[in-house]
Amino acid sequence: MSDAPVTVDLSKYIDRHFFEERPHVRDRRVSVATIAYSARENNWNSAEVAENYGLSEEQVLAALLYYHEHAAEIDAQEAEYAAVPVEDWVKYGEDALLLRRNDAPRRGE
Repeated sequence: MSDAPVTVDLSKYIDRHFFEERPHVRDRRVSVATIAYSARENNWNSAEVAENYGLSEEQVLAALLYYHEHAAEIDAQEAEYAAVPVEDWVKYGEDALLLRRNDAPRRGE
């Protein structure tokens, strides 16, 4: 028996192509972070998350597994989103994060 980790293909349920490459439920605008954080903060089980977001339990379980496997990356993305002032989101919409990244000092400057 091999000690290699098992990799599960979650692409049937999770997509990263849109929303600034932010992982979300495929064909829905619900981010993996939203699902994971809601489950944790509200102490919801997968059925409760599914009911509250209009998702299937399979979609929720896939999102929770995806979060578990990519927590550090997702938490860093969410921190970056949270750092953008609300005024910038209102003024620039989805471009607010991109503009913030472009304004960030670059290494060596």
